Amino acid sequence: MRLAADSGEAASSAEHSSWRLNVSDFCIPDQRPKDPSFASHICSYGKQRKIANYYRKQEGLLKEFSEMENFSDLGCLPGAPSEDELKEVARSERMAINISNIANLVLFVAKVYASVVSQSMAVIASTLDSFLDLLSGVILLVTSNAMRKPNQYSYPIGKKRMQPVGIIVFASVMATLGFQVIFESGRQILEQAHPNSNPEKEKWMIGIMVSVTVVKFILLLYCRMFKNEIVKAYAQDHFFDVVTNSIGLLTAILGIKYLWWIDPLGAIVIAIYTISTWARTVLENVWSLIGQTAPPEYLTKLIYVIWNHHEEIKQIDTVRAYTFGSHYFVEVDIVLQGDMPLSQAHDIGETLQVKLENLPEVERAFVHIDFECTHRPEHKTML
Repeated sequence: MRLAADSGEAASSAEHSSWRLNVSDFCIPDQRPKDPSFASHICSYGKQRKIANYYRKQEGLLKEFSEMENFSDLGCLPGAPSEDELKEVARSERMAINISNIANLVLFVAKVYASVVSQSMAVIASTLDSFLDLLSGVILLVTSNAMRKPNQYSYPIGKKRMQPVGIIVFASVMATLGFQVIFESGRQILEQAHPNSNPEKEKWMIGIMVSVTVVKFILLLYCRMFKNEIVKAYAQDHFFDVVTNSIGLLTAILGIKYLWWIDPLGAIVIAIYTISTWARTVLENVWSLIGQTAPPEYLTKLIYVIWNHHEEIKQIDTVRAYTFGSHYFVEVDIVLQGDMPLSQAHDIGETLQVKLENLPEVERAFVHIDFECTHRPEHKTML
């Protein structure tokens, strides 16, 4: 009798969950194309390469579906950090920012001395970069503190947009430095103006620049341990300093020992690197603020979560996800039975909203409930 009851419960459970999408229902052919060999014809190689890449993407999507399966059951991703763990991470991120700011101040003072004793244009360019590090660090610190003080009346959707705005200001200031250095270095080359060398002072300059580069490299490794975008901006700045300090030191030494114009030429190289690096940073954050759509793979994951949310969801009309800062805003239209009680429809929509907002990439989710999908769009078309 017990065995029969267990069998009946299992059959009932299977029938009850038959509406859900299951990862096991999706499979990739065992005999799918492999990466072609080098000896293959170039046209065949290109075609087979695209097919192989397609199947690799599908395998990655199935792995993400497995994560979404656990998310649908648990309401959160497996291994997601607790609230206490998130607070500890936030404290560590603040410490990384404070350490970076203090280090920038100390290293700036040291590089000012190196600039005075060497009068090297490349070293001066690196010192001006350190000064802007301090200015930009203040900008990012103010941004970080403002984000931790929510005000639901003045900022009803939060202050996370301050993060990319702060990074854009940071990057813009860094790019401005590049143009100033190019003009001054070009002037020195045209006028053939170069300082007199002093062997004793050169040793001090070399020691300071080497020490600054080592400290910046250590800070780079430390800041790369965090996922916060502001700390990542500091990590990028530390990496930039390692590169520019190395170039500045090398060109300063070559300019002193061999040809004087190598020094201002190195400053121009540093400036061009500054402009190109921070211009890319500005563009990335600008795109995040203007509402760029999420990639198709992420939209597919959202559809998987939405469909598996509740049996009464008869159709998914629309799924949108777009950037609004460093995270996504999600808009969902689902179709329920027209005669469903308002309380039940509300519970289905609200629990779906909460579930979507538990995804780490989602900041806010909006769930619209309807009883059919043949109507015109509720929002006017934006040109």
